[in-house]
Amino acid sequence: MTGAEHILQVQGLSKRYPSSSGSPAVPVFENVDFTIARGEFVCIIGHSGCGKTTILNVLAGLESASSGFVFMDGREVNGPGLERGVVFQGHALMPWMTVLGNVAFAVRSRWPDWSKAKVEAHCRRFIELVGLAGAEHKKPAELSGGMKQRVGIARAFSIEPKMLLLDEPFGALDALTRGVIQDELVRICAATNQSVFMITHDVDEAILLADRILLMSNGPRARIAEIVRNTLPRDRTRLTIHHDPQFYRIRNHLVDFLVHRSKLIQQGGADPSSAAASGPIEVSPGLLSDGAADVPADVPADLRMADDIALDIPIHHPLSANS
Repeated sequence: MTGAEHILQVQGLSKRYPSSSGSPAVPVFENVDFTIARGEFVCIIGHSGCGKTTILNVLAGLESASSGFVFMDGREVNGPGLERGVVFQGHALMPWMTVLGNVAFAVRSRWPDWSKAKVEAHCRRFIELVGLAGAEHKKPAELSGGMKQRVGIARAFSIEPKMLLLDEPFGALDALTRGVIQDELVRICAATNQSVFMITHDVDEAILLADRILLMSNGPRARIAEIVRNTLPRDRTRLTIHHDPQFYRIRNHLVDFLVHRSKLIQQGGADPSSAAASGPIEVSPGLLSDGAADVPADVPADLRMADDIALDIPIHHPLSANS
């Protein structure tokens, strides 16, 4: 893929925080390199403390890297910009404004010359897109947690950004609400060809949403050790994804990395499958014909991956929202 086809390029990114003791600062992460193509959905997964949110903040222009570069459409990112929409873990809504007011605030920032009627019509389009038609005049205190996050998503989409940055936007939601909003996000991204970079701790969520999944080793000195290409059909859904044998191959590969190989890399151990001198290798575990990875559909979810209990991250079965 040529550079012109990449909407985002990250080169040699690292972050160090000053040490209170005066000793040399140890990088939280270093030598982070990756690209995102136009219309691509990329998730990043890693244990707490590896610097995922810091990387997202650098991409958003909210924080500076200690070294390295971020380019958006060939231009270096040096600060916040309306070509990047951000949805945080919390809804970050202004409590004195209505749903319509919160979305309109972003729209007016993007297009200050628009008339009031044009701003409102544009806002209503995206409010309806996230399923909140009829709630335009409610304030955040009148909304559920899921509805608040939908407002945040509508606000981010309303400025029609080139890149959408999501920092665990569904982490605090119940399983049913999370599943519904995941479905809406898939639908909206498909309709708009939106490029997305998303942090998640949920392995199944990453497999459902992402075209590629970046796997980070443990910090300090974390790095992107491996890139997993999701070879499942793009029209996958929560209701059908577990019927495809690729789902279990990809899932087991991700969990094995998080449970075992990420720690091995942190300890300086050899990890041939992630040891590419030119950067992280890209793998397609879903295409491997490893019989051990094929799990019959009638095997209960809690028996498919015994190592799930060792993770300090949530792993949700794709049907949990309907159980």
